[in-house]
Amino acid sequence: MLIKHLGHAPHIDPTAYVAPNAVVCGEVTVGPGCRILFGAQVVAEGGSIRIGSECIVMENAVLRSTPRHSLAIGNNCLIGPNAHLVGCTVEDEVFVATGAAVFHSARLGKGCEVRINGVVHLLTHVPAGATVPIGWVAVGNPAKILPSSEHEKIWEVQQPLNFPLAVYGFERSEADMVKITRRLSESLASHSSDEPGE
Repeated sequence: MLIKHLGHAPHIDPTAYVAPNAVVCGEVTVGPGCRILFGAQVVAEGGSIRIGSECIVMENAVLRSTPRHSLAIGNNCLIGPNAHLVGCTVEDEVFVATGAAVFHSARLGKGCEVRINGVVHLLTHVPAGATVPIGWVAVGNPAKILPSSEHEKIWEVQQPLNFPLAVYGFERSEADMVKITRRLSESLASHSSDEPGE
């Protein structure tokens, strides 16, 4: 399903395929030879989404942009089932496996891999050719790649990145779920005027 959002309709290369129950919404460009498979959600909410050539977005993957965080995927990338990418940059020939998550302003260098259930935190730069192992966490710039069991070491790098400020616009000290959900509710209300794309 193609959806026009905030005046922007998706642009799908004629050689690309979008499954009938996938959603491509807003300022999205899908390049030649791409395949957006069943249940995938590619939703540009203010920022743009650009997907290069011959990329595969597997079933139920979620790709999102926000007004402050556009999403760019290079050529010949594979985004696995149930993966979640938001407002990041993915260079060419990257593999993001099943269930992996890549957050705002992260960068995945050419040819790197984020394996099953791996996490790349916001503002994290994973260098070209690097691997985030199954269930591990990459955090910081340059990335430290740590097992999830080392929470204190992850938090030492993650805390100064200030997720609430970078993502929701609230300092950690003032962020609470009332403010966060209210802001998101206001922002996401823009979907009430969406229209079917062509």
